[in-house]
Amino acid sequence: MDTAPEKIVLVEADSSLRAELQSALEAAGYQVAPYAAAAEALEAIRKSNPDVLLIDASLSEGNLVETLSAIRGTSLTASVRVILLVGSEAKDRETGIEMGANDALSRPWEMSELLARVREQCRERAAEQQLRDRARLAEEGQQIAYTAFDAVAVTEKMTKDAFRLDRRLSVGLGVAFAIVAAMAAMYFLFARKAQQETLRATRIVDKLGGGLVHQQDLIAEARKRRLPGADADSVPPRSEDLKKQGEDIKAKMAAADPATISTLQKQLADTNARLKKVEQEDSAAQGIIQSDAQSVCLLHVSVAFRHQQSGKRLRFAGLNPNGEPLQDSQGHPIFTLDGDGPEVKFDVFGTGFVVGANGLVVTNRHVAEPWWKNNDLDEMTGQGYQAEISAIRAYFPADPRAFHAEIETISNTTDLATMRVDMQDLKRTALSDDASKGAATPGEAVVLMGYAAGLDAILAKADDQTTENILTHSGGQVSRVLDDLAQRGLIRPLITQGHVGDVLPDKIVFDAQTTHGGSGGPLFNGQGKVIGVTFAVLADFGGSNFAIPIRLSQPLLKP
Repeated sequence: MDTAPEKIVLVEADSSLRAELQSALEAAGYQVAPYAAAAEALEAIRKSNPDVLLIDASLSEGNLVETLSAIRGTSLTASVRVILLVGSEAKDRETGIEMGANDALSRPWEMSELLARVREQCRERAAEQQLRDRARLAEEGQQIAYTAFDAVAVTEKMTKDAFRLDRRLSVGLGVAFAIVAAMAAMYFLFARKAQQETLRATRIVDKLGGGLVHQQDLIAEARKRRLPGADADSVPPRSEDLKKQGEDIKAKMAAADPATISTLQKQLADTNARLKKVEQEDSAAQGIIQSDAQSVCLLHVSVAFRHQQSGKRLRFAGLNPNGEPLQDSQGHPIFTLDGDGPEVKFDVFGTGFVVGANGLVVTNRHVAEPWWKNNDLDEMTGQGYQAEISAIRAYFPADPRAFHAEIETISNTTDLATMRVDMQDLKRTALSDDASKGAATPGEAVVLMGYAAGLDAILAKADDQTTENILTHSGGQVSRVLDDLAQRGLIRPLITQGHVGDVLPDKIVFDAQTTHGGSGGPLFNGQGKVIGVTFAVLADFGGSNFAIPIRLSQPLLKP
């Protein structure tokens, strides 16, 4: 799991060109050792066994040939890939290849082409190294087998010589052979398992994202969630649709014959009744929005991975200037347990709401403990890494700060938890709730608040230019993206309306839209009281969703 960037030895007499090449190679994630002359680099090449030697062919031919011969003449450096920087003539490239180089690049060259040639040689060396490793394993296995057979032969001879003394030695012969064979099998299995576990852990971290945002991906997601002319914080104008439907019916009535007028009158009465009910619900929802949205916070939970054996946290080996992790020749991020690179993290977004004094907030257990019932994080544990909370930060509407939060209590029976947020001087009202068993009834109107879709939905509130500026300034770090969004006043909960579909002993089924990130959001009834805590959805931002009755959180709120 602990890998390092490929090593490049650069030999270039021109100091300015040498500095330019070194800068470009290091920006691409390589470890570069620059030298002005081949003689200076030769000893370093033998000691460090680099992946690629990038050397200026304008050095005297005798020195260059001597250097290449010295490199190829030792088993330690035989696998080093050599790229010659040659003149503009076609014969220069041919001459370079004839001298023993793996590749030759003619002047003038594009830096992107040079980096592509370097990557290609790194890949070829990696492939050669894999073949060598397999051959070494096979050779070691063969040697173990030979040792086993030698042991068998010696043991057999000793057995024959001592046959008259003790016939039981023949049993020892079989046991010795079995032990040696078992040792050989265990060696091969261990080597193969170690390689598979390293690749598996790498794939898992890639899937989790590693805590670094990708600018173009986030911009694309924000565009998908952005609707022209729509305000994501407002209640859907269902009343406008019903008003238009009523006007259409009136227009039909004006030209209708006596036989159909009574039917149209009934449709108009039904539409007006529905419009009155919706307007009452919208009015109640608007009151809830104005009074309670300020007490609903976005929770950003950052999960790190600690190596169980060494106690160190998993890190990236480093970042490129564009904020992307350094990658190996296979395109995989390079991880390490040492160094000062950024930690590998898994970012979780959820919702919480204030329920008591001193910043007491209710949310879901799977937000407070993201590894709870999470298969991906369980896989990391199986690879020797323990998931743990790195930081919890809470963001409230209309405040530019990030507030530190810690887990207060965790429910052992439901998907609920409480956190304690250090509110500093911020004042937010605790939401009132209805904890009675009859708090929710099928068919009643509900209002839901939360940060559904997490970072994507928040970025969707800004235009493309603002989004790009925020992501560029952040350097790929999620916490810095959120800080910038808070400074711009863009962190506000999404608010949707719906109705209760069913009420069960341990859950409320409703159709107000939400998705991931909305977990932990409060579900209000028409009187503005919290009756549930959102915890699951059946479809992406739609369909039937679930909330835990707020009464089940009461044991967590007791001192």
